[in-house]
Amino acid sequence: MSSPRVLCYGVGIDSTALLVELESRGEAPDLVLTADTGAEKTETYAFQEIMRRWMAERSIAYEVVRYEAKRFKNWPPYRDLTESLLTNGCLPSIAFGRHSCSLKYKAAPQEAFIKAWQPAIEAWAQGKKVIRYIGYDASPRDGQRYAHAKTIDDPLFDNRYPLREWGWDRTACANRIIEAGLPVPPKSSCVFCTAMKPDEVRSLSTEWLRTIVLIEARAAPRLKTVEGLWRKSTRTRPGRMTDFIRDEGLLDSAEIDRIIETAPPDLVAFQERAAQQPLETREPMSSWLDRFHGKETHHA
Repeated sequence: MSSPRVLCYGVGIDSTALLVELESRGEAPDLVLTADTGAEKTETYAFQEIMRRWMAERSIAYEVVRYEAKRFKNWPPYRDLTESLLTNGCLPSIAFGRHSCSLKYKAAPQEAFIKAWQPAIEAWAQGKKVIRYIGYDASPRDGQRYAHAKTIDDPLFDNRYPLREWGWDRTACANRIIEAGLPVPPKSSCVFCTAMKPDEVRSLSTEWLRTIVLIEARAAPRLKTVEGLWRKSTRTRPGRMTDFIRDEGLLDSAEIDRIIETAPPDLVAFQERAAQQPLETREPMSSWLDRFHGKETHHA
């Protein structure tokens, strides 16, 4: 038995180019695995569906996993990173210079899936490692991440970085995707990530813009070291994405004010009501969000 091969697929340019090239060389992975935070751009989810069909046509196994909270204490049940932030009244850890949200919502659910994957179990039983393809390209930025990753001796995984072996930077990756007849995907990231650029925020849907305002308003009472999702104001942008959304006219100022003034206390009241209910009868956080966005709710 040869070592099983897994591609950690972030649905971005680098990992897409890596997948396309491996398949063209007759070296398609045995499993392609995506961890979904539930907070990617609409365009990313649309591209993911294109690639889901592309993989199905080539009989490449594809799985999407999510981190699932199992202990809710007195909280309404929540299912993704957005709902976790709103439940706990906080910002993602990257807003404070840490990366635990990526570890919790991306790395951990992928690793948990692989540990229950039969080919991996059989390989480890024979003393072999699972080959894990990671899409770090040959750019200086990914070079820093690669240098750190190479220092880690993993007893279960043989991590490989083909894009670096091939000398492919981001431009080469985009060109390879175009050559394959596929559209170039947008940059993959959570819509409320600190790394979001102003133009990316400008392109967000109204629903995501309202959610960003809500996240910052919900977290505001606890913030001491940062102003908001963009951390601190600079000459080119404010520390709060809400201020940018207001200044750019992406949402009406009156609507922003209504969200800030009314949504957090309404959400807290919803949580307090949930705390009085047995877990099995509590409304999930998604039902409150549906009402916040003016959607019909049909939750069991």
